[in-house]
Order: sequence, then structure tokens, then C-alpha cells
Amino acid sequence: MWTFVALDPETKLIPSYRVGKRTGWNAVAFMTDLSERLANRIQLSSDALSTYVDAVERAFGADVDYRQEVKFYEAEPIGAGRYSPPKVVDRERVVIAGSPDQAHISTSLVDRQNLTMRMSMRRFTRLTNAFSKNVENLRAAVSLHFAHYNFVRVHRTLRVTPAMEARVSERLWSLDELVERTSS
Repeated sequence: MWTFVALDPETKLIPSYRVGKRTGWNAVAFMTDLSERLANRIQLSSDALSTYVDAVERAFGADVDYRQEVKFYEAEPIGAGRYSPPKVVDRERVVIAGSPDQAHISTSLVDRQNLTMRMSMRRFTRLTNAFSKNVENLRAAVSLHFAHYNFVRVHRTLRVTPAMEARVSERLWSLDELVERTSS
């Protein structure tokens, strides 16, 4: 399974995510959900998954500034360190639609969010047996993680939650409130 994640770089809010296979259908569903949650034209950066091009076109039409960042990695190490992720040795940025601002083209914030997800949920820890046995459990865990991330967890750089920074919520949620809202 793959976790598609959209992140607002200013507020750190996760407005949309999707757990599913890395297919064109899931990419379209993810981008469509994202586009329906937004009121303004956005700048979008993604990795080089080829199905994103069609998905962004279907979801946003011409109302998006979109660029892909293609990363090139060193060869996988053999021996010691072979379980570490490979280092990025080069990157290429390709304009797909509109006029994206060069200074804001990056996938590094989503990469960092993926690390946060791996560190926060044991089922995403590399080289472990704590994986989800079925997709429904994985989706539930990811939903709970992002609800906590958006509404309960105060971010050091923001000093509030992403939901508060984005003015989606006026206050910090408690864990009890999160559990109550997610269980209903």
C-alpha cells in the first residue's frame, strides 16, 4: 500500500491523504479529493509518478501551477549501510502546468512528513513485523495519525496545531475529543 499525502507548506496542515495502491485510479481519487477541499489556485509539487500528470489535469484542469521534482539516487550500497535509504545525487524539476514559482518547488516537506509518519506509527517503521495485516486497519491508523497531527499536536515552529494555523479550528483538541470524534 501507498500513502498519498498533501501538505500545506505554510500551515503544515494535511488537507488530504489516501491509502491505496500506487495506481492511476488512486492518484485521480486523491487529487480530486484535494481539489475539492481547496478554494484558491495552488502551486503543486509532486514526485515523478507518471499517473500524477493525468490525475492533476482531471482534478484541477488549468487552475493549478504544477511541477514535478524528479530525484536521482546513488546506487544502493552493498554491505554495511545497505538498509539506509540511498542518497539523492541530483534532481530535475519539470513544469507540467501553469507557472510555478521556482523558489517553492520541493517535495522535501512531504518527505519530512513521511518521516514523521514512520516515527509516529510502528506499522511504518522499516524492517519490522508490525505491519498492518489488512488495509482497513492501515487506513484507520493513518486516519487517526493525521487527525492527531492536524488537531492535537502542537508544532514547535508554529506554536499551535496546523488546524489552528490554517484557521480550520479555533482551539487545541484534547485526546479525548479526538477519540470521541473519530469513533462516531
